[in-house]
Amino acid sequence: MRYLTSVICILALTCNGQTSSTFQLEEIMKGDDFIGHSPENVRWSFDGQSILFDWNPTNTFGNTPYIYNPSDGTTKTLPVNTVTVSAAPIGSQVSAHYYFQHAGNLMRYTINSKQTEPVVSLKSRVNPVEPVSNVRHVYFEQENNLFFFNETIGGITQVTDFVQAKTPEDADSTSLMRQQTELFSYIRLEQKRAQWQEKNQVKRKLPLTIYYDRNEQLENLQVAPNERFVTFRLSNYPEDPETHVEEYISTSGYTNQIGARPKVSDNDPSHRLGIYDREHDTVYYVSFSSLTDIRKKPDYLSEYGNTDLVYQKDRSVIMHALVMHPPGNQAVVDVRSHDNKDRWIVLLDLATGTIRELEHQHDEAWIGGPGISGWNEVQGTLGWLDDQSFYFQSEVSGFSHLYSINTVTGVKKQWTSGNWEVHEVILNKTKETFYIIANKLHPGVRNGYKIGIKTGELTPLFEGYFGIEWSLSPDEKKWAIRYSTSTQPWELYVADNKPNAQLRRVTTSSYDGFNQLKLQAPEVIQVPTSDNKTVSARLYKPAASNGAAILFVHGAGYLQNAHHYWSYYAREFLFHQLLIQQGYTVLDIDYRASEGYGRDVRTAVYRHMGERDLLDYVDGKSFLVKNHAIDANRVGIYGGSYGGFITLMGMLKTPGTFACGAALRSVTDWEHYNHEYTSNILNYPTTDPKAYRRSSPIYFAEGLDGPLLILHGMEDDNVQFQDVVRLNQRFIELGKSNYQLAVFPTEAHGFKSAVAWTDEYRRILELFELHLK
Repeated sequence: MRYLTSVICILALTCNGQTSSTFQLEEIMKGDDFIGHSPENVRWSFDGQSILFDWNPTNTFGNTPYIYNPSDGTTKTLPVNTVTVSAAPIGSQVSAHYYFQHAGNLMRYTINSKQTEPVVSLKSRVNPVEPVSNVRHVYFEQENNLFFFNETIGGITQVTDFVQAKTPEDADSTSLMRQQTELFSYIRLEQKRAQWQEKNQVKRKLPLTIYYDRNEQLENLQVAPNERFVTFRLSNYPEDPETHVEEYISTSGYTNQIGARPKVSDNDPSHRLGIYDREHDTVYYVSFSSLTDIRKKPDYLSEYGNTDLVYQKDRSVIMHALVMHPPGNQAVVDVRSHDNKDRWIVLLDLATGTIRELEHQHDEAWIGGPGISGWNEVQGTLGWLDDQSFYFQSEVSGFSHLYSINTVTGVKKQWTSGNWEVHEVILNKTKETFYIIANKLHPGVRNGYKIGIKTGELTPLFEGYFGIEWSLSPDEKKWAIRYSTSTQPWELYVADNKPNAQLRRVTTSSYDGFNQLKLQAPEVIQVPTSDNKTVSARLYKPAASNGAAILFVHGAGYLQNAHHYWSYYAREFLFHQLLIQQGYTVLDIDYRASEGYGRDVRTAVYRHMGERDLLDYVDGKSFLVKNHAIDANRVGIYGGSYGGFITLMGMLKTPGTFACGAALRSVTDWEHYNHEYTSNILNYPTTDPKAYRRSSPIYFAEGLDGPLLILHGMEDDNVQFQDVVRLNQRFIELGKSNYQLAVFPTEAHGFKSAVAWTDEYRRILELFELHLK
């Protein structure tokens, strides 16, 4: 591959023909160090008098805690070691106190004095537990056991005694031990002596010892509001071989091996949901065998001659943290099959350990969507609406919407509807109002609404072509809001909790160099596709076209970038501004599988990645050629991660379609990627090998024709460096030469170093300048 001998380092960004600033490619690639660091982790203080957030306005090595007072408009830094009383409390307000966790300690905040003091401070960390009905009992978890602090008397009581070992009965029943007891009267006498001492010694009341296996992990330790029941999950995770990446640039001068995630496999974890009844001092486990279709096989297996409709045993399921009913005798539980084809919501009777199925969601592709989650380890929206009803989200309509079910009558109610999605749900304290973030106005916005529980009326609070993230004050009178547009990065605002409230700006984070730019807001358009649909895209149009175009492919697959708020891809956004000033047209498509467009778009790549998603880019090129006078022979493509994967598929499966391509941190073989992501979309490697083979670029290596640039970090522990090494070996064995591999020794999946970013994009720019002009 030929490359330019000179590098374009300094470029002028202009708007409407006027030069607004000159800056270097090196500046763009500094990311937030050039743009400005937006406020993060926005939350309210317990008393609702202040907004706390993390911020780095002076461009130091990291964020510093800040506090904003809405009453007088002042903002100030907090010392790094300041205990900020903004985390969710471990328990309700107790008289004049709040309890919360800070730096692994149980802390107490006194409202009147505004003083904070530690209550439990030990070497092992305290983890928060949901509050109970007795507000003077403050529960916390420490070293895999449950305790509570008694506000009245000041004592700490141990509630559980989990031991990761065999039961004494199992430990004492080896064949040698049984032989010793049988042969020797001395042993039998000592056993009787021990039994007598155990029976007659003074005992203190201790919780029941609960033994669990050494290959199990204790998780999701919870206590019911009535304090009678403790629930827990025991998980057995498969011991799949761990992968490693190498650190070549090390302090010692030697290479270091860094542990990384396993590869996708056919091995599912197993889980047990246990209940400890403190009143009866008993433990029992919940059976999920009654779930609808618990043994049903997925349809794709029929392609491999598997005609049996059911498995011989239950599929493996994972149960998420319980949502306790306020009286404390019941809970709703989100249960998922590990193949992610099914989701059940069940009502659990804690006293008997029995379940009653209330909601069953099935997707022959995979369960997912906003408020539902495509990751089995992540719980979806779920909460109690009142004493009888709970709320949740479902894609049954084709879009993720808000529903509730009455556990007594079984009646389901739909709270939202339409060709848009709910992305966040908050139920207010009085349970009179839902607050939701949704994209009702346009797929590419994130706006705020409220829904009256009594009326069902949906009222806009913050609606427009922008994005928001919000935090409601404890008295529910104000919002702390992160707000952005496509050309303004995220900033902190405060607003009253009412329709059409004014947003009052709190922070200004962007730096002078960035502020001098007059950036073009990309037009969000609809691109027609060859299957008679449309896909959303950001279109960047130059003032004077050079007749060439560049297609950008965002990463993750399930991510949205054709929207009206600040892009996750800030460097790429500025790079596209640079490109249009050089005359390039840039098209950034939300291809099939992207977020924000409903179930059918989300699952369009099921069992065949690099097909319909890739065709959206082929169609995007045709759209530009037809409508924007682009030369069909001068269209390039680039992207990172999933975007790099699509770039590879474009260059290998459709040779000649794109004049050149740059593939960053690219998946080349899905059988080498992680389990959770890959098994959702392509099933398991041994049960659906066809899906893996037709979705992996390495099997299309012989198709390489046009110039290809591959860029990858050698410490990438997500899409590992081995991926491109294996593809490189295929190219070598096939005699391919029209490609270049650029490696970055100190970089992981997300580059950290500005010099590495600059080197990467210098190479990409050279590629486009050489082959598209």
